[in-house]
Amino acid sequence: METYEMQPRVDATNAKAVQAELEELVANGINELTLDFAGNKYISSAGLRAVLATQKKLTKSGGSLTLVNVPDAVKEIFDVTGYSRFLNIQ
Repeated sequence: METYEMQPRVDATNAKAVQAELEELVANGINELTLDFAGNKYISSAGLRAVLATQKKLTKSGGSLTLVNVPDAVKEIFDVTGYSRFLNIQ
């Protein structure tokens, strides 16, 4: 299991870089990935796309994605967008 610490903000300015880092982990054989949101305060739609793309790749390869330490404000974004229904948020 690999843990990736999310940036304090994941938005249009850095979401592509975050997604590239996550894709590299998956490409290198990581199939159980934990995203640690302890230091994250905000995620935009671009950040949501990066999380979703990572989950799809992991699911396709038989892996799993877990989100931990998700602050209430960020959890609310996942709830409002409906992502909470299919993401493993602990």
